[in-house]
Amino acid sequence: MKQIIALGDSIVRGIVLDKSQNNLKYRYTQLDENFVAICSAQLGCVIKNFGMFGNTTLRALHNLDRHKSAIESSEYVIMEFGGNDCDHHWSEIADNPSAEHHPFISIPQYSEQLHELIASVQSLGAKPILLSLPPIIADKYFDTFTKDMSREQRDNVLLWLNGCLENITQWHDMYNLALFKLASDAGVEVIDITTPFLVKRDYRTLFCNDGIHPNALGHKLIAETICNSTNIWN
Repeated sequence: MKQIIALGDSIVRGIVLDKSQNNLKYRYTQLDENFVAICSAQLGCVIKNFGMFGNTTLRALHNLDRHKSAIESSEYVIMEFGGNDCDHHWSEIADNPSAEHHPFISIPQYSEQLHELIASVQSLGAKPILLSLPPIIADKYFDTFTKDMSREQRDNVLLWLNGCLENITQWHDMYNLALFKLASDAGVEVIDITTPFLVKRDYRTLFCNDGIHPNALGHKLIAETICNSTNIWN
């Protein structure tokens, strides 16, 4: 098997929220045994990891040229996007919950840009493979992005969410559905890494305290799911 390229966000990069050994405060670090590294070892091939913290489909399109030669020399390009695209400017919502607010990347833009990424990879001679989005833990994520807000600002965000934190999950799920629909329409392979989390009653234990980044156990589950997708690699 030729080398594989991994494009995506901080989950692809292997970012986890961990405690510093010095002051026991949580900080973001890169996990050595992330799912890309595990897959590289188990599949017996080089996987170049171009995941970026905060990456969106729009940023990926802007940066695609710098990866052109690597993609051309690769057999597969694994892509995982959506977690940042669907996120919101929470501080703006906290300051003015009655205003109209939009995600970083709208669903139509997300679908269009992901389709463009797929077409670009195919034009360079590689096969795109999409990863679905891992679930998020709404209450933990809410606590994360509101931790430095005042009580009034937190209440304003809750007001905008109609008092239901699961609206965060619902919005995230819509992007996942858009991804599956696009893949079906474009005839592109999708590796479902969502379901392996959801079938576990304790799937919350597979995530960091921020509610959005899989922890070491979560990365092992993702790697296992990818490596067991024998219909793709065989």
